[in-house]
Amino acid sequence: MHGFPETAAVWRPLQARLDGDAVAVSLPGLGSARPAGFTATKDAYADALAAALAELDGPLDVVGHDIGALLTLRIATAFDLPLRSWAVDVANVFHRDWVWPERVHQLQTPDPASTKARLVAGGVPEQLAGEIAAAHDPAMSRCILDFYRSAIPNVAADWWNQAGATASAGLVLLLPDPPEDEAMSIDAARRLGAATARLDDLNHCWMAEDPQRVAAVLYSFWATLER
Repeated sequence: MHGFPETAAVWRPLQARLDGDAVAVSLPGLGSARPAGFTATKDAYADALAAALAELDGPLDVVGHDIGALLTLRIATAFDLPLRSWAVDVANVFHRDWVWPERVHQLQTPDPASTKARLVAGGVPEQLAGEIAAAHDPAMSRCILDFYRSAIPNVAADWWNQAGATASAGLVLLLPDPPEDEAMSIDAARRLGAATARLDDLNHCWMAEDPQRVAAVLYSFWATLER
């Protein structure tokens, strides 16, 4: 599950290094059409992800990044779906003490050039970053704005208090990434009963920057579930 302002294409490098079926789910309005009547709030996106996962054969290992990580955590804590495991970055953004940074507002105006630069800085190869940035149109920006306006003061306003240890196994990825607050991420992992793993030296778009290393971390985690 990808983040903002991205498309499912950001997972392509990692998908190529995973065995079996690896499905990259597209968030409505981000590289795909915004359905009629779709409100693009945080709860609407969680419902959309739940519906997409319900169409897949379980048990599922869900991997979420950025806003996709928040939605994955909501699914794992509040929905009845056949999840075997989940793995996410920026778990701190799910924390009750998280404060949205000023750069969130920079994502609310469509600017493919700045979107591409942000993706490249996050570790996405330049050609793939250009492809994803080309999808950043006014419709995507409206979806992003609607999401953030529904998450005041943050997504934890109601999601955090409803969250406890998840029935499915969890993994919180720790990175030296600007949105990352390690103490908050570790606290979130503790609350959710999740393990942690480090992706030191990787940037925000770790799945595209070093897919081989990420695949190894995920397979190591999944191997513990088979014992």
